[in-house]
Amino acid sequence: MNVAVEEHNLEIDGLPIRYLAAGEGPPLILLHGVGDNALDWRWVMPTLARDHRVYAPDLPGSGGSAKPSVERYSPAFFGDFVGAFLDALGLDRAAVVGNSAGGLAGLRFALTEPVRVATLGLVDSAGLGRRVNPALRSLSLPGYGRLAVAWGKRRPGAAQRALARAALIFSRPWRTPRGWLKEQYRLARLPGFLEAQLATLRSQVGLRGQREVLLDRLPDLEPPTLVVWGERDRVLPPSQAHEAIARLRNGSLELVPDCGHLPQVEHPERFASTLARFLDEKAR
Repeated sequence: MNVAVEEHNLEIDGLPIRYLAAGEGPPLILLHGVGDNALDWRWVMPTLARDHRVYAPDLPGSGGSAKPSVERYSPAFFGDFVGAFLDALGLDRAAVVGNSAGGLAGLRFALTEPVRVATLGLVDSAGLGRRVNPALRSLSLPGYGRLAVAWGKRRPGAAQRALARAALIFSRPWRTPRGWLKEQYRLARLPGFLEAQLATLRSQVGLRGQREVLLDRLPDLEPPTLVVWGERDRVLPPSQAHEAIARLRNGSLELVPDCGHLPQVEHPERFASTLARFLDEKAR
């Protein structure tokens, strides 16, 4: 069954937002992480869209969405965005799945408005422990961050950034999809993209690690929650998945072997089947 992925635009609180949509059925929201965009989900959207109406927005600051001033990109801002996005789509309730910083946004929303989250997916999610790769902590240094942005905008810098991100994010960087690398290069060249991503990263990561850790609030989390983690994640350690699952009242854990920070890209078939099975079980 071929499922068409559509591109749409809407406005949320005065910000133009681009999103992808596909399929029919119960709504499923997919939230990407820092430095990426909705196309991170292209490898799994057709499968998930067989049984769901899937929505994948470019979060503010990314891709085809607006890039407001750098003061706006806090975890609270993105958590509120999830609710505003549902409102704009006319949805009272949806399954919410987030990767990395998108996971933190989904988690914040599920903690503040649990009745609107049917199920929650945390995919190598931020906000579940202090530890984070030193390469990301170093970007909180004022001078270094500015230099990285300036270099990344240039053609050779954008290419180097794409390759460096692949080495950090994927278990086997030499198998990184060419389409993912091309999109990373394109994103770096977009006006305002790197500035917005740096501001988003700095709002959550400092020299000592992640600023906002919500482990202590997980026992209060109401929606059934699936935690998916790459066993070779070099961005956020898999130990954070175990710490999270130990605190969840209604949680399931899926560790993906030979996988880094983006299971939906590196192992799309396994990721899609795991998530689809979880959604189906919790819908019964």
